[in-house]
Amino acid sequence: MRDEKEFIQQLLNPQTQNTAFKKLISDYQRPLYSHIRNIVLNHDDTDDVLQNTFVKVFQYLKNFKGESKLFSWMYRIATNEALTFLSQKAKLKGISSEELQNKTIDNLKSDVYFDGDEIQIKLQKAIVMLPEKQQLVFKMKYFEELKYEEIAEILGTSVGALKASYHHAVKKIEIYVTSN
Repeated sequence: MRDEKEFIQQLLNPQTQNTAFKKLISDYQRPLYSHIRNIVLNHDDTDDVLQNTFVKVFQYLKNFKGESKLFSWMYRIATNEALTFLSQKAKLKGISSEELQNKTIDNLKSDVYFDGDEIQIKLQKAIVMLPEKQQLVFKMKYFEELKYEEIAEILGTSVGALKASYHHAVKKIEIYVTSN
């Protein structure tokens, strides 16, 4: 934790800021990309959201109180940016977020950055049917293999509630996958 506080000081210090921010990007670009990609599904959209995430991190770092890990704080920003992006994109197209996600899933087969098969597409379709919180919990636990404690910190909820959400999500996905 001491190392993290020192690193944050480097990020805030104008003399060490550029080097520290390059390290921050190099350390967190890949996990944040994966996290955002799990939410928005499209590579180009993910790049846009990732860029916005790092801009917000840089912009609001001075407000970071250190009550959570830097990792959790950045994931929370990435999650909010991804959900806001989806909501705005759906609104622009005049459709619901669920319809937007279904269209995106239908386009996954032609996405050169998607290497899944029919089962992966079926899984994605099942996930879209879940309520937003269950989607997030499932994706963070199943795809990103985050611990319940990390997810709780990112989403600002209890571990017990997350375990229940994950359990319900898994049951709904099993039903969807076996019946379709």
